[in-house]
Amino acid sequence: MHATTDQHDPMAHLYRGLDVEDADSAVSVILKLRGETCDIDCLYCYEKRKEVPGGARIDASQVRRLTELFSGRPLAVELHGGEPLTAGRDHVAEVLRELASQPSVVRVSMQTNGVLLNEQWLDLIDALYPRLQIGISLDGDEAGNAWRVGYDGRPVYPRVATALRLLAERGRKVGVIAAVTPTVLGRAEAVLDHLAGFEAVNAVSFVPCFDASVQGPTAAQGQRLTASRLLQRAALRGPQGPGWATTPDQYAEFVLTATVRWIGAGHFARLKLEPSVSTIRRLRGLDTGFCHFSNLKCDHVFTLYPDGRLGSCDELPWPQAQLTLLDQPFEQKAVVAAQRRLPLLNQGKALMERCTTCEYRSTCGGGCVATRWRQDQDGDQDAYCDYRMRMIDGIAALLAQPADPAGAWCRRVRPRPRTPNSMRDVASFLARWDHADANRPRMRLRTSSHGNINTVGLPGVHEADDLDPAHPQWREAIEPGVRPLVDAVTQDWRMITYDSCQGHPYPGLDLPPAERRVGILPRNRTEYARTAAALCRAVTAVTTDLPATVLVAIGRAELTCETTGRTSPVLDLALRPRPGHGWPAYFDAVDVATRAVADVLRGERPTEDGCRCPAPQSAPIDEEAAWVASQPR
Repeated sequence: MHATTDQHDPMAHLYRGLDVEDADSAVSVILKLRGETCDIDCLYCYEKRKEVPGGARIDASQVRRLTELFSGRPLAVELHGGEPLTAGRDHVAEVLRELASQPSVVRVSMQTNGVLLNEQWLDLIDALYPRLQIGISLDGDEAGNAWRVGYDGRPVYPRVATALRLLAERGRKVGVIAAVTPTVLGRAEAVLDHLAGFEAVNAVSFVPCFDASVQGPTAAQGQRLTASRLLQRAALRGPQGPGWATTPDQYAEFVLTATVRWIGAGHFARLKLEPSVSTIRRLRGLDTGFCHFSNLKCDHVFTLYPDGRLGSCDELPWPQAQLTLLDQPFEQKAVVAAQRRLPLLNQGKALMERCTTCEYRSTCGGGCVATRWRQDQDGDQDAYCDYRMRMIDGIAALLAQPADPAGAWCRRVRPRPRTPNSMRDVASFLARWDHADANRPRMRLRTSSHGNINTVGLPGVHEADDLDPAHPQWREAIEPGVRPLVDAVTQDWRMITYDSCQGHPYPGLDLPPAERRVGILPRNRTEYARTAAALCRAVTAVTTDLPATVLVAIGRAELTCETTGRTSPVLDLALRPRPGHGWPAYFDAVDVATRAVADVLRGERPTEDGCRCPAPQSAPIDEEAAWVASQPR
């Protein structure tokens, strides 16, 4: 996190307000060069559902005013629409010259449908802003682009594919934004392979179409509807939403399937995949520039329309997201004040209050405020959280066992990072465990009601690595309450344990109670995958036999070697209090639960068998939506 983030404010880690004094943090500015004006008429276009001015254009003087407003703060600018190229080459040239002249503008990108892109446009870009990053909107293969049509109702895919081939000829690399609609469900592998087949494409971002709440058609001027608007009206089906809408669960399954293919086909070597890469970075404890996963959310994203309206993120509903007018005399402090009193932003931040106590918050980052708002309007914010957790679970499994992607579909083994979680020398510990004749010095064993601590009984008393079954003090080092679980794992499964705890209420101490757990350190990735599946099978089998106050959780974590700094994927089996029950009831029943779990573990083995969680089937195509999309144009 940034140094200015309040370490005592959980919300600050998820949603950071714009700080006038912190001029180093960048803001993102989306320039709607033509408002909603576009040369094609995608049926799901959210921009055309807004109250926006048509035909006007943002000019260079407005760009200059923006840089003055943000007082030297770094600006990441995106040329957007509608379709930005409809502004014309002369006008876009003026905007690019102004952007190039502003030292505070650190990055410029353009999102285009690619239909107008040709040699002349690329010559202009190369001459005036060669560092311009180009993004192309393309929903995968030709079938996936059924909702992207011209006003005549005809598909635009062939023209966009031509533009991508031209970009490759010019040696340019571009990113693709692809909407996940019913026309691509069940075909993630083919869609990703198709996009990866374009030489110019080095990044793909799959974005959801959570449009179940869309009930009405886009407003149209005049009495006569275009072919595209007729298609749109045919796709609106009442309470169940439009034909292009997908559910959060469908989107999660699509992303996971695409990520499996991204790894298995080797696309990761040349292609960045979102939201997978940002999820991986957060799982690794790294930052990401993707606002859905960081705390630089809507207060750090601004949108400017040609009529001078300046507001927050363009994915929020307008005009509710408007903050002020650019031509009014005001400073950055006034923008911050407008943000703090804007009802829409306050509502969005309030929806994230639930994230402050969520176990996934450090990885998820809270997601997209605009999407949360829409899901809440649809009465189903839980579905949004469920998809985020499902996606994180699956990608965490792929990181730990990339050669065995079946783990991505497991619903029981979930990431549960432990901090700190380290061992002095992991490699030496692994080698010693499997060699009974290795040297095993006697340890000083400190036993108390608060746990057993192993230390070397030498001058300077240092913490020692965990003991192993061949050590003469092994039995006395394992706390009696957790011993049945440790025995099942080490004797029946022949696995390595790196940590165990019988659980402690810590009465009279300023410490939170500790749960009963045993940590497993697999020797290699294959053993990891088999152990995770066996744990899932065991927990599935024992669930109905557990006391009502106890549940069993399987966690993915990483063990850090203090000597080398390397990490090893580990698994933790933990008995936890069931929600709605307190610690006293938990400790009353934990021994009974332990015996039940140990009995089931002894009947299982880490084998080639997978877990009991159902793998996804090829998603059925919505027949009515497919019919609408396939009609003659």
